[in-house]
Amino acid sequence: MSSTADFRNGMIIKFKNNLYEIIEFQHVKPGKGGAFVRTKMKNVKTGAVIDNTFRAGEKIEEIRLEKHKMEYLYFDGSNYVIMNPVTYEQIEIAEDFLGDKKLYFKENIEIAVLTIGDEIISVELPTTVNLQIKECEPGVRGDTVSRSTKGALLETGLKVNVPMFVNQGDIVKIDTRSGEYLERVK
Repeated sequence: MSSTADFRNGMIIKFKNNLYEIIEFQHVKPGKGGAFVRTKMKNVKTGAVIDNTFRAGEKIEEIRLEKHKMEYLYFDGSNYVIMNPVTYEQIEIAEDFLGDKKLYFKENIEIAVLTIGDEIISVELPTTVNLQIKECEPGVRGDTVSRSTKGALLETGLKVNVPMFVNQGDIVKIDTRSGEYLERVK
């Protein structure tokens, strides 16, 4: 058991029968009354962010997650198959477990899998991925200066707004945290 004095950013705790990652925290000592700790926590499974206040010194259960580097291989119709590049062990992850993260899965990308024992808790994507544009309006010559954008459908089914000069078949870099276009890759 740990206490609120052990809080640090990135720490995983068990709170109300769910796993939460501490995003930020602040120890507060008011002039009147006892000290407390304000926290902003993210649910590891759902990604929902909550605010909570703990009494100073309150006991909490810290959870140790293991992070494994894995490689995405293919989608078999209902599951995403990933492989440990060291042991070559293959694991299947259900499509609904990934949610919107599946829109960034391209064959052979490296991902991180967070586990407790043999149970997969979460999947972390790389910060950026390069994806090919499957459908978009044709680019107009000379439209490199304006900030106007157009919708584009990428090879994984992700829809993003891209600058007017980007064409179908181009490869673009996408930020997996925000889902935004970053740049065109040559």
